[in-house]
Amino acid sequence: MKLTTALLIASFAAAPAFASEQAAPLTREQVRAETLQAMRDGTMLSAGEASLPMRKINPRAYPPAPAPTASKSRDQVLRELNQAIQSGEMLAAGESGIKLNEVAPGQYPTQRLVAGPSKTRDQVKEELAQAIAKGEVAVNGEDGRMLKEVFPGLYRDTQDVAAERSFKGGGSQGM
Repeated sequence: MKLTTALLIASFAAAPAFASEQAAPLTREQVRAETLQAMRDGTMLSAGEASLPMRKINPRAYPPAPAPTASKSRDQVLRELNQAIQSGEMLAAGESGIKLNEVAPGQYPTQRLVAGPSKTRDQVKEELAQAIAKGEVAVNGEDGRMLKEVFPGLYRDTQDVAAERSFKGGGSQGM
């Protein structure tokens, strides 16, 4: 019974990891081999609410995991970190995912954009007015939602309203 439960848990735990790699479904023997390998190396999830790999629960019972190989040297990582700090590419505090150079652009050097022709001030103002009218402006806060997502009743499309009321034109329906 325990082996069956362990096999079932292993097959469910391993399915998402292997689903993206293989187009064909695994055979019964392949699933058994993967489950036994997971049991041997301690990557099998434990029973209970913790859902930790067995290797983390009892590390002495399993062979040591291979050390990860670093593709960058410490100096390269430090250089990249310093460059990110100086350019403001570090993430700001909070859950928004906004970078520091987006929060306070005046504190960091400007980045040159490799873009097409620039827009005039009037074109930018017109785009902003359209975005405000459509509710495509970010709400103050850390969740990154747009006004039309927070207040959907204020920014409905006229086509959507007509579709909701099944409006077919030419007078009122209920009178």
